[in-house]
Amino acid sequence: MNLVKRNTNTKIQLNKVVERHPVPVLGIDYKVKIIYRNIKITELDVEGKTIKISLPNKYKKMSNKEILDLAIEKMYEQIAKIEIERAMEKTRIMLGFAPDEYEIMEMKSLGKCENNKITINPQVVKYRRKIIDYIVLHQYCHLKYKTHSKGFMKLIEKYEPEYKKCEEILLNI
Repeated sequence: MNLVKRNTNTKIQLNKVVERHPVPVLGIDYKVKIIYRNIKITELDVEGKTIKISLPNKYKKMSNKEILDLAIEKMYEQIAKIEIERAMEKTRIMLGFAPDEYEIMEMKSLGKCENNKITINPQVVKYRRKIIDYIVLHQYCHLKYKTHSKGFMKLIEKYEPEYKKCEEILLNI
């Protein structure tokens, strides 16, 4: 789809619009529109269930799929910084202990705990906050129990009685 816009010099300026759907964010499916405009920095706006990303015209040279994937990944990373920090703090307060450090990084799994360090995949922001909270809780519990032992499962169940529903959602991805 092209939008035609006339400026004061009566030149025709084409702003290319690219769409992709659905893009899940916090458990809600959004339509994403990428609009190439005569701007210097990227702009993001949410209107209803549509995320509008305005990009400088210089990015038109990239393929639509490539630019969409890049824009969506960057959006997930930004949302992940906020949501994972929220879940980490909530879990730290709830359990009364924390990892030495944590990081947000792309990997095959949604989370891992090694050497007292928790790593969370930014892709977790596709899920509802309850699922994000469960993923973080699961990794926190690995700080105390390295395997899925009875003690591990009791700790999970104590703080998330509906953990089986969360696991079922995660198994169906």
